[in-house]
Amino acid sequence: MPHFVIDCSKNILKSQEEETVLKEVYQVTKDSGLFDANDIKVRMRPFDTFSVGGINTDFIHVFADIMEGRSTEQKAALSKAVVKKLKQLFPEVSFIAMNIRDFEKATYCNLGMI
Repeated sequence: MPHFVIDCSKNILKSQEEETVLKEVYQVTKDSGLFDANDIKVRMRPFDTFSVGGINTDFIHVFADIMEGRSTEQKAALSKAVVKKLKQLFPEVSFIAMNIRDFEKATYCNLGMI
């Protein structure tokens, strides 16, 4: 953790390679200073079929799940930085967004904790 999952229309990958997008989102996240670089996970889920406002138009939405404990200001700054980077990579995409959800530390478990 943290996990950054990028949902997007598959069409956007015609202008940027998937690996480039993953690296750029990773770098912005790392540069935020909020996470240990080795813990950051970034994945992409491109969709062939989708609807945005009732029409088939390109989109990007990043869903971030992070451990609780960061301030609202820190999370807002991270969201803005990621959206800004994605807008630089995809100036033609008019629907770019991100939201951050907190993991509850008390209920989180991974294999290293067992």
